[in-house]
Formats: sequence, structure tokens, C-alpha cells
Amino acid sequence: MIPSLQFPAPQDVWAVLTADLGIFIGLLVMAGLLDRTNAMARALFGATAAVFILLYTAWRWHETLPRMEPGLEQIWPYVFFASEMTAILYTLMSIVILFRFKDRTGEADREQAKLTASGDWPAVDIFICTYNEPLDVVEKSIIPALAVDYPNVTVWVCDDTRRGWLKAYCEEVGARYVTRPDNKGAKAGNLNNALNHTAGLTNAPIILVLDADFAVAPNILRRAVGLFHDQSCAVVQTPQFFFNADPIQHNLMAADAWVDDQRIFFDVFQPAKDAWGCAFCVGTSFLVRRDRVVEMGGFPHDAICEDINLTYSLMRHGYETHWLNERLSAGLSAEGLPEYITQRTRWCLGTMQVALLKAGPFRGRDYNLMQRLHYLHGVLNWMCKPFIVLMLVAPSIYWFFDLPAFYADYLSFLRYGLPALFALWIYSGWVSGQRTLPLFMEVTHIMTALAITLTLFSAAIRPFGRPFKVTDKGGDRTVAMVRWKMAAGFGTISALSAGAILWSFISPNGATEISPLDYFNLLWAGVAMLFTFVAFLVCFERPRGSEEFPVNEPSSLRWNGVTYPCTLASLGMDVATVRIGTAPRDLTAGDEVQLLVQPTGWVEATVRSLGSGAVALGLAPAPQQRRDLILRLFTTAIDPIARTASLGVALRALLHRCFRAT
Repeated sequence: MIPSLQFPAPQDVWAVLTADLGIFIGLLVMAGLLDRTNAMARALFGATAAVFILLYTAWRWHETLPRMEPGLEQIWPYVFFASEMTAILYTLMSIVILFRFKDRTGEADREQAKLTASGDWPAVDIFICTYNEPLDVVEKSIIPALAVDYPNVTVWVCDDTRRGWLKAYCEEVGARYVTRPDNKGAKAGNLNNALNHTAGLTNAPIILVLDADFAVAPNILRRAVGLFHDQSCAVVQTPQFFFNADPIQHNLMAADAWVDDQRIFFDVFQPAKDAWGCAFCVGTSFLVRRDRVVEMGGFPHDAICEDINLTYSLMRHGYETHWLNERLSAGLSAEGLPEYITQRTRWCLGTMQVALLKAGPFRGRDYNLMQRLHYLHGVLNWMCKPFIVLMLVAPSIYWFFDLPAFYADYLSFLRYGLPALFALWIYSGWVSGQRTLPLFMEVTHIMTALAITLTLFSAAIRPFGRPFKVTDKGGDRTVAMVRWKMAAGFGTISALSAGAILWSFISPNGATEISPLDYFNLLWAGVAMLFTFVAFLVCFERPRGSEEFPVNEPSSLRWNGVTYPCTLASLGMDVATVRIGTAPRDLTAGDEVQLLVQPTGWVEATVRSLGSGAVALGLAPAPQQRRDLILRLFTTAIDPIARTASLGVALRALLHRCFRAT
């Protein structure tokens, strides 16, 4: 406790709002004037945000907690406060981490030029890890890998489900195939099997690891291998990009206005962690030195997240992961909510498992303080989630059970809490390059908060021994689905929040006048109701069609021996849309036509529908044409997902979603 601090209760709402407005404008001015690529600017704005957050924290400790005594009324506020302080500690550590960042593009340029001049390119083995994915998923990894622009590379498809058809496909296209009789060690075991198998064959000194749904750019190896000039570098990690919207973006119809949560991690946090020497492997699209892996006994498999375990195992041996923040691959994001949540809970559990390992960053030797602190930051990222759950249910607990989570009136919160929120929101948008949005980012975290909270409790009891769960990819996504259990949970919390607001006015035991504490919890209940209602909407999964990317290029449509000029508006593996000035008068749905697609040539197609000068086509490319389409669509920088966020566009999409079933 700091007795000298004074937090007088404000009396005038207009004076408080005027001060808040001044702070808001001042923060916006800072965001407009400061350059986020400048280290001093990052430190200045970060420190400013931290001051507001620390003032709020001090106010919470001094003014909003009851005396510590036995009893639920006293314990509940301290439980809530402890969870909130976990989130605040994570936020403050994030701000400090983001003081620094590293861009290795210039280094990659220099080393690529040196290797080009010398021609001394090291051999590379590409390991494509696959487990039960269908051909239309795994082919998008195999074909681009075979087309990589590099003088000495071998592609190995590491099949952990022993599929004969996949072996035959590899023989057809020219990839090498490797499998094993069991699945011991999950993905790490699959990698170790490939490591041992290739040691007596190609034995390339560099290995590129890909998940089965990731397509690499042709220049990935030429850009990345040069970074191994630094002998301390054992892994070169590149960011993940996605050619489809995640289920939250998709279900809220906001993929073109809202950046997925992983972009913040890849584009903002990993370059910052790299500057501290603490970037880490993320499981796909990374290169690793074979000798470094062999030196430590293979890919570690004592935790279900083999990627971060790999990084920290290498750290013990004095090696680092370097981050090359360039778009050199793109993959398939989790397509449904269950898969999305399974993926996050697996990451959470894997992080906790590595933390608990005897040789891990908390208990093991040979780690420095900075490496341990960065791992603590990763652990806190998951330990923040219980606070989200408590924050959503706290106002209902107050109104129905008369148990405040903290004792504050709304004016005091406006004075001490709102400036901290303004500082966090504006700083986050600035330092992330407009990759965050209030409301939408909160909903993203809300969607997984309960599942991750349950995972944390489960990990506290039995952290090891559960099977590795692969994120399902592919399959039929053309039918709308309702995730009833999740919808019931979020709908219940939203309804309880609404009911709490109503109860505050009609309760027979309620006070004749609404107290300042009541006003505060009314506002809080309204916020919880809004957030959980948006989460409720996400549970109604919209159908997904075939992947189709905007191209907008001149083309030709051939029908009955006549060629008609048109514009190819969008293109996918089996669909296309063309705009044609004057469609043939007799052309109807079901007619067979040909479409000119570069560099594939004339592709057989069937008219699906016509209207308003547009013709929707179903494509039937020949095998070689299909491979050409894969290279065209998935190895170029076609970006159907937003890189920066737009609050206005996202809110309009959200309002549209409220009144649309699919």
C-alpha cells in the first residue's frame, strides 16, 4: 500500500467528462505525431499508456477493495482483483517488450546477394507434415514446395496416417514420401522419423518445415537461408498468413475490415521479441539447422506444442530463433469455431506443459533472465483469460446476489478507469499499425476465454498425458451451422446481463434510489450484454463457398466456337466469375464453355448462373492445369483478408449481421 497517494472522489460529471475528452484528444494527437518505427517514440507512448494503467491500478488497490476479512463478500472482490492484476501485468510487460523491434529484411537482402554471387547455396530438405488432410488441402502445400526457386532442394511428404493414395500422388508429382508404423510423439515424432530417414539419403543441412495446408512463395529459401550466417541462429521463422477468414471474422462478415488476432502476434510481437533475442518457432514455415536439432537429440516431444518447445530447447544450448517478417507462405486458418477453439486450447496447454518441464524455462538451467521473463509473458497471455470470464459475469453476480466485484461509483471509474482504457486502445492501435479494434478484439478473446480457463484448471490437475489434437482442415463447409452449446453459454450471459439491468428497476427489495455503485454496475452490465451478444452472433456459423480470389484481368470466354472478350473478376480452384458486356443471348445455366486463364490456358467450365452482366462458372481443370492454378492462387501475394482494421466498416458489417441469418 502507498499511503501518500490520494484519490478524491469526483463530484461533477461534466468536469470528469471534459478531462477524459482532453486525455482522449491528447492521446490521439500523440498517435498522429509519433512514428511507431522509432524506438524513442515507442518508449514514450508506451510509458504514457503505462502511467495511466498504473494510476488506475493504484486507484483500484486504494479505493475499491473492502477490508480483508473472512466471508464471500470480502473474498470475491480480491479474487476478481487478482485476476485483473494478472491481465494488467501482462499488459505492462507487453508495453515494455514493444519498446523494441527488429526488421531483418535488410539482413536478408545482404545475405541473399552474397549467396547469389557465390552460388554456395546449402541443400534444403522440405518436410511437409500431414495428418489425415484431404488431397484438396495437402496438394496446396506439395505443389508450391516442388516449385520453389532454389538450386538444391528435396520435398518430403511426411504422412502420419499411412495413406496409399497420398504415396501414389507423391510419385505422380515428383515428391518423396515417408511414413512410419505409429504416431508416437505426434508431430514431433513425425519430424524425427523424417529426420532419421533423410539422414542416410539427402541429409540436407537445412530443413524447411511446413504444415500440410501451407503454400510457400517461390523465393522463401533464397530469402531465409542466408540468415544462418549467424552461428547463434538455429531457426529462421517466417510469419503465417491466411487465405481464408477465421470463423469470427467470417461469421461477423468483417474479413475485409478486421485483422485476425494472429496478425498482432506475427507482425507486432514477434519482431519485438526478436529484438530481445526471444522470438520463437510457431510450427510451420520455419527453417532449422539439422545439426542443431541432432545435437539436442531431435525435435522435442515432451509437450504437445513442439514449436515453442523446440525454441526453448535450443536456447538451453545457446541458440536463437530469428524472425524474418516477410510474407513467404500462406495457409488455411481454422474454418469452424470448434477447430478454432481446439487450436487455442492446444496452444495454451502446450505453453503450460513447457513451463512445467524440468528442463523448461522456469525450472531448467542455462536460461537467462530475459528468456525466462519472455516465457512468463507467454504464460500470462493465457492466464488473462479467467479475468475475461469473471468480467462478463460480475455485474450479474452483483445484481442477483448483491456481491460487488469492486466498490466504485461510475464517476470515479470515469475519472480513473476510462483514461486507462483510452490509453490502452489508442496505444494498441498505434503500436500495431491499426491492427486492433475495440469491441472486436475483446470479442475475439471472449470466444475462447471459457475454454482456455477450463484448460488452465485442467492443466493444474493433470498437465500431461492428453492426446495431441490436430486442427481439422478441409471438408464440407457449405452448410450453415449453429454451435448450440456455445450459443447457449453466451446467450445466457447476455440475457443475465439484460435481466440484471431490468431487475435493478423492478426488484421488490431494491433501494428507492439508485446508488453510485448501482450506476457503475448498470453500465458494466450493459457492456457485458453487448460483448456477449456479439459473441452469441458468432456462434451462428455462416456457410463457406469455394476459395475465390479477386483478380480483375482481361480474359476470354469461348462458347459454341465463338470467343467473347470478358473480364475475369474472381478465380478459385473450381469456380470463377466473369463480367461480360454482352453475354450470348442463348447462354444459360448448365451450358459447357471454356475460360481462358493465365498461365493455365483454356479451362473447361460450366455456367452456374447469369445475372447483371456477370457469369458464374464452375471449373473443371485438367490435372496439370490444376497444379498451375495452385501456383497462381496460393504462391502469390493475393490477400483476401484485411491487413489493417477499419472500425466504421466493421461496425456496419456487424449491424448487417444482426439482421441476416447467413
